[in-house]
Amino acid sequence: MGTDATSTKRTAGAAGNGRTHALADVRNIGIIAHIDAGKTTVSERILYYAGAIHKIGEVHEGNATMDWMVQERERGITITSAAITCEWMGKQVNLIDTPGHVDFTVEVERALRVLDGAVGVFCAVAGVQPQSETVWRQADRYQVPRIAFVNKMDRMGADFGRVVGELKSKLKANAIPLQLPIGASETFRGAVDLIGMKAVTYRDEDLGSEPQVSDIPAELADEAKAAREAMVEAIAEADEAFADLYLSGEELKADDIHAALRRCVVGRKAVPVLCGTALRDKGVQPLLDAVVRYLPSPLDVPAVEGTEIRTGKTVQRPADDTAPLAGLIFKVAADPYLGRLLYVRVYSGVLRKGMNVWNPRTRTRDRVMRLIRMHSNEQLDTDAIYAGEIGVLGGIGKFTTGDTVCAEQAQIALDRIEFPEPVMFMAIEPKSRADKDKLGEALQMLSDEDPTCRVRTDEETGQTIVSGMGELHLDILRDRLVREFKVPANTGKPMVSYCETVTGEADGRHTFDREIGGKRQAATVELHVSPMERGKGNLVEVKPPRNTIPPEFCAPIEQGVQDAILTGVVARFPMQDVHVRITGGGILDPDSATETAFRTAAILAFREAAEAAAPELLEPIMSVELVTPPEYTGDLMGDLNGRRGQVREMTMRGDMQVISANVPLAEMFGYATAIRSLSRGRASYSMEPEEFAVVPRAVKESILNR
Repeated sequence: MGTDATSTKRTAGAAGNGRTHALADVRNIGIIAHIDAGKTTVSERILYYAGAIHKIGEVHEGNATMDWMVQERERGITITSAAITCEWMGKQVNLIDTPGHVDFTVEVERALRVLDGAVGVFCAVAGVQPQSETVWRQADRYQVPRIAFVNKMDRMGADFGRVVGELKSKLKANAIPLQLPIGASETFRGAVDLIGMKAVTYRDEDLGSEPQVSDIPAELADEAKAAREAMVEAIAEADEAFADLYLSGEELKADDIHAALRRCVVGRKAVPVLCGTALRDKGVQPLLDAVVRYLPSPLDVPAVEGTEIRTGKTVQRPADDTAPLAGLIFKVAADPYLGRLLYVRVYSGVLRKGMNVWNPRTRTRDRVMRLIRMHSNEQLDTDAIYAGEIGVLGGIGKFTTGDTVCAEQAQIALDRIEFPEPVMFMAIEPKSRADKDKLGEALQMLSDEDPTCRVRTDEETGQTIVSGMGELHLDILRDRLVREFKVPANTGKPMVSYCETVTGEADGRHTFDREIGGKRQAATVELHVSPMERGKGNLVEVKPPRNTIPPEFCAPIEQGVQDAILTGVVARFPMQDVHVRITGGGILDPDSATETAFRTAAILAFREAAEAAAPELLEPIMSVELVTPPEYTGDLMGDLNGRRGQVREMTMRGDMQVISANVPLAEMFGYATAIRSLSRGRASYSMEPEEFAVVPRAVKESILNR
């Protein structure tokens, strides 16, 4: 199964000058999926068959190469994205294995921001699950081309056709199967290659290393012929050039189909679908073939865009070693020996050891002391990272997640990565006074690594508050403090992070006039507060009428409003979905107009308006998918109702009942134990953040009275 020759007008990055592969032969891909769909197992087989590792690690045995953290191996889940480089069919594949658990969705977000393509892994039994939809939407947002792999075909209840149908119905993907399974469940032994019209099967004794190519079994001949015709028609509908060839009646060659599929995938017009069972070593080599055949190189995706610092204009930087340097720091990791490691995607130019780089955010210059290529958690030193490649910077202190690395003489700021707001928090304190500084330093390093780990100090109680994406996320943070940073700490019970909003409109006006430090400080600010559409965030417009507020005081006013939004007016929770418009104000005395006066007046005017605009508490609502044998449906539905749950739909998946519901996060504590008891351990569930909704009055009163 050889690769098709892919032509490109851009010739930048030919092999040579230190490059191991031409830019057209580089693939930056990620593995994305719902938890337990088999991402890490697929990654292990990819590395094994590509020769990057010589022994297959297993998630269930706690020795998977990509799951290198102690917490990952203990729990059998992926927590942090792991990067590794391998080679297949002459192509350099930079692979990132991402987490599937909703608490670590930030890892998927930042990986997809810098990847050129992705492999979506789906369980052949469970199909498209809630987190599958989340990561698919993330990939849509970053316009990442994808192929799909239906895994676990050896499991009881595996149904390739149903999963393809769900890809189309639930994800709205133009899913085009390239294979037809041979057998299912315990009889699964391979697949029919619909392009080459050959059967590809695997032997257990050689761990599937040598796929056996043979004629299609007679009992599948008619089905395979029909499936191929459906595949060809689907490609023709998506690709005009191929449609002309198809309608001409000429014989369709494999190279023609491969070329058309590549155009469809790069243009995000189609998602090829393959199948296999990674745990049983079947179907991974054709997946690798598809990765290098169909997923784009850095030359095939649009040039990255950013803001030119000196002019403020939007400019593009092509994937070219000779262009000015532009790279994005998409992840920060703490290494006990090397310190801070900065994962960087170089979009243009070459990042070389010893060169000076510029940080547009801090407006500072740094010297590159060390460059590393990552092999999971192993470091391999290198002298340069070229355009289109992913590597690691070591020994640089002032960069953080989302920062741009660029040349000082050609400054550019790439778009930063947007991260979700944390939904849970816990109080934390050192076990001894001597550990106070160590705890602060450790929490700072954790928040540098993970933008969804937020640390703040409660002004009333003086407690240190750590916020995260869920119970598991907070548990991992607590565990890492003890194991990695050697800081014993006492933690409180995880609690839900509520928010506040306004449901009406109101005006606020405040005049601040006070003597501070022997100097009068006075100013007036008028503003209007109104609600935004749910989920749209906050908007502060500081455009007062002319000749009312001097321009130099607009920034302090905006800062004051932002500070007031962070503390809320109902229960001191941050506010969201609030629109604030400065409508006026003025100076009482030119000598008393100060930044402090305007900032304070803005804070108090906002609080006055927000209190009059029908403020409410918001709580995070989770989308819950519950899978259970039908006989337990009644008991589980009753439990959901008791948790203020609202059932959206009920469907059958094989012989299992699937219940989809929206449930407040505050009611989901201890849910795993509850469903285990109600279903005798036979039901399972998954959940992900759905939205924020107004808290019912009775619940609001109980929160305020705590």
